[in-house]
Amino acid sequence: MKAVNVTLLFDGEAEAAFNLYKSVFGGEFSNVQRLKDMPSPEALPAEDLDKILYMSLPIGNSVVNGMDTPTGRGPVNKGNNFMVAVDTESEEETDRLFNGLAEGGEVMMPVAQQFWGAYFGMLKDKFGIQWMLSYVK
Repeated sequence: MKAVNVTLLFDGEAEAAFNLYKSVFGGEFSNVQRLKDMPSPEALPAEDLDKILYMSLPIGNSVVNGMDTPTGRGPVNKGNNFMVAVDTESEEETDRLFNGLAEGGEVMMPVAQQFWGAYFGMLKDKFGIQWMLSYVK
């Protein structure tokens, strides 16, 4: 396994929150993508297009990631609006970890090759913890 980081979920406030974190911790964003950057953004409601798909702020030896939830995905509950992100070393490791965590839980996005180049999947385990597993060659 390469690393485990946290992804914070927001209801349209990711950019503002990360600008605060950047002002507090310093550094530069290593990644900023908006929902309009996805393939077929015309399928999204207009109010979602400028929301954050994914952004990252390195802090020390770790990375804090953030994203806005798209309309229709359900409410963001402050206090449990995070996901644990696991960067794996192979597709096989990704599958093994994903399948183990998914047992008795809920698959939110099956593991598959994604447009941004990662082998990626999301799930909620049987204890309600949200996970993202990602392998990038």
